[in-house]
Amino acid sequence: MVLPDSSLLFKTRQLALAVQPVGGRALLVGGFVRDALLGQNPKDADIEVYGLPADELKAVLETLGRVDAVGESFRVLKLVWHAKNEAGKRERLELDVSLPRRDRKTGTGHKGFEVEGDPYASVEDAARRRDFTLNAILCDPLTGDILDPFGGQDDLRAGLLRAVDARHFGEDSLRVLRAMQFAARFGLVIEAETIAICLRTPLDDLPKERVWGEWEKWLLKSKRPSVGLQAGHAIGVFARLFPYLETAYIRHKDEMSAALDRAAAEIVDLELPEQVALMLAIFGSFLGSRDTQQLIADLGLFRLKGAKEGVDVGNLTLKLLSARKTPADWFRKRDQIVARDFRYFAARVPPQLALKLARARGYDEAAAWFEEGLRAADVEFGPPAYILQGRHLIEMGWKPGPIFGQVVERVYLLQLGGEVADLEDAKAAAQKLVDDGILG
Repeated sequence: MVLPDSSLLFKTRQLALAVQPVGGRALLVGGFVRDALLGQNPKDADIEVYGLPADELKAVLETLGRVDAVGESFRVLKLVWHAKNEAGKRERLELDVSLPRRDRKTGTGHKGFEVEGDPYASVEDAARRRDFTLNAILCDPLTGDILDPFGGQDDLRAGLLRAVDARHFGEDSLRVLRAMQFAARFGLVIEAETIAICLRTPLDDLPKERVWGEWEKWLLKSKRPSVGLQAGHAIGVFARLFPYLETAYIRHKDEMSAALDRAAAEIVDLELPEQVALMLAIFGSFLGSRDTQQLIADLGLFRLKGAKEGVDVGNLTLKLLSARKTPADWFRKRDQIVARDFRYFAARVPPQLALKLARARGYDEAAAWFEEGLRAADVEFGPPAYILQGRHLIEMGWKPGPIFGQVVERVYLLQLGGEVADLEDAKAAAQKLVDDGILG
């Protein structure tokens, strides 16, 4: 296989050359090999080093960069270094390096394993512990030679997602969720025996954060998340963990599938919290408010950290959901809608998200009209800035206090309604509110 040139591959080859003289062999494993075979540019690399005990491996790695030991018994060694990217800026890079491992089931659930490093394990034995055949392909970074003990390349070519080891696959319940997101991300059909294993694997041990981790990859990394939707139904994820979603899927399968796929094309220019809110609002448009709140709770999405720290994704989703019908409803009575309506709307709901939701639901004509209305009202990308601020009230001789917030918000409503056009209007409106005793 021809491997894509990158700083990761360069360092991997350095590592492979460094371990050779002391009896080691470094092999690329997992996602890097899978993505390269699919013609994608791998962003991460995992290396297994055979034939070299952990302390000797660590000593070799320390000649190549900083080494951080991760996990119990230091099962993974992170090799960290800096290199210039295509823009000429230095960036932090890392390789995850480990010994071949063996898993021993010691308890129930997806955490009930004892993992041991074994530098002298065979490639086949080490690969057997992986989840799917597409992730059990290895590659020699120096020669490009492929080692594929479980036929992962054939399954990739056939578009199949197959468990590596049918006897042990179901011991880790998280793999059922991984089946759903891998099917969606790579456009695969889950093989029949693997479906059967998934259906009989209990899922009640999975914590919400692990469930969301797989949902996030499904919804945000798939061009066709509808494939994962069908998979989630087929392997019993929805019926067991989200029964209200299973009901909605059965009733609205085609509409829901089409809307999810359209939404996937709409999220590419959004930041993480907005991406999540839009995708969840698609489900919400079929579920209704109560079941959407249950979905948010079941996924543990009260808050989600991202580009905008601490954004309340649940609240943003529900806010967006409340406006799901507005573009279509307003389009039907468009002769009655004026600029102030769009200004009020933009102050309540992010307008670009509302447009994207309308397009994803197939309301193209209404969305185009709605976008023009937002543009004409100068709120296409958000509400107008507040003309009146607290400092202006201080300039008027007011003493700071709780009334400031009330006055600023009331004047802002007047501004949205077109009754306040400039700072002079705003100050006059503020004074009138107090003079008339409207605010106490």
